[in-house]
Amino acid sequence: MADIRNNFVGIKSPNPFWLASAPPTDKAYNVERAFKAGWGGVVWKTLGSEGPPVVNVNGPRYGAIWGADRRLLGLNNIELITDRPLQVNLQEMKQVKMNWPDRALVASIMVPCVEEEWKAILPLVEETGADGIELNFGCPHGMSERGMGSAVGQVPEYIEMVVRWCKQYTRMPVITKLTPNITDIRNPARAAKRGGTDAVSLINTINSITSVDLDNFAPIPSVGGKGSHGGYCGPAVKPIALNMVSEIARDPETYGLPISGIGGVTTWRDAAEFLVLGAGNVQVCTAAMTYGFKIVQEMISGLSDWMDEKGHRSLDDICGRAVPNVTDWKYLNLNYVAKAHIDQDACIKCGRCHIACEDTSHQAITSMVNGVRHFEVMEDECVGCNLCVNVCPVENCITMVGLEPGTLDQRTGKIVDPTYANWTTHPNNPMAQVAAE
Repeated sequence: MADIRNNFVGIKSPNPFWLASAPPTDKAYNVERAFKAGWGGVVWKTLGSEGPPVVNVNGPRYGAIWGADRRLLGLNNIELITDRPLQVNLQEMKQVKMNWPDRALVASIMVPCVEEEWKAILPLVEETGADGIELNFGCPHGMSERGMGSAVGQVPEYIEMVVRWCKQYTRMPVITKLTPNITDIRNPARAAKRGGTDAVSLINTINSITSVDLDNFAPIPSVGGKGSHGGYCGPAVKPIALNMVSEIARDPETYGLPISGIGGVTTWRDAAEFLVLGAGNVQVCTAAMTYGFKIVQEMISGLSDWMDEKGHRSLDDICGRAVPNVTDWKYLNLNYVAKAHIDQDACIKCGRCHIACEDTSHQAITSMVNGVRHFEVMEDECVGCNLCVNVCPVENCITMVGLEPGTLDQRTGKIVDPTYANWTTHPNNPMAQVAAE
């Protein structure tokens, strides 16, 4: 049976599934129930400085995007960091860690960008027995207007500075949580590494307004007739998160830097995708808020069963395995040729492939043949774009088939070349021509 025990920067947990810093980890009651359900670790909801706690709105805090079946695709929130006193959180963290010594407990922290503030809170967190800290440089609303959260995460120099302070004043592993609200995720990751961070976690939520009430003309969630931008999360952000994780994993300057993957993890398959793209573990929030804590049991069994089926003995066998296959567009093989193929036995003759191709692509799929409704790919027109595969409602009805080298591409009239060629050497590339001259 596959061993899914996790060791992330020295923080051990029975599995790689942690609850992210969010409402599900706001108090001991929640965390204890999460551990009973099987979660390997938690990142405690973000702690602030000693003194009066932050104040959350006393009303709607969430907006949502749903699929056609009312399945939650994206969640927007305007909630801030914990609104409970620091000492209450610290006392509960200490007790939970004593009760569950085999589970990971990491403290998320956000205080003003002042050295003394960080120096003051770190010993208090350390005294709880927490396994590590996560620096919240990602929150895009409420706290960022106060010079914290993404206001720090968008400035690499600030990231490096605060990480250095934390490495100076604590023995605990430091995980730096990055904001996706930035042009190039590699720059803050590099800054965190320069500062000495033990790991990075990403992504935090994306700045968003999910919808507008067209009766009241106010963004949703609406508080007394007014709305604000918030943080977007859930399955809809997973593609963005996967890309950003892979960018850090394959960047020469951050290669090998441990990554905790966050963003839309709902199933074991989502988690596996993060792991093979370079993450050492994953953090989950929206899925737990949608389906409850027990969803982790499917994640654990699903990941374990898949690893057994594929012969992977431990997480080390899969972590980062897909990173070498992520490349820049300019290095893709331009001599590779594929065509769509429709399985006539599986086809339900809905016509969606034809309409998509006819109206928005390359007019390469028939609708009628010899006066009969029939959908078939015309290879002399098919460019292999696979739009038809993605709009077809029947799984595996339409597949992409690569042409063997040496065969004729009916569309171009050329023989498929077996050699590798990319845009950097293509004759149509002006830069390639300049280089050749």
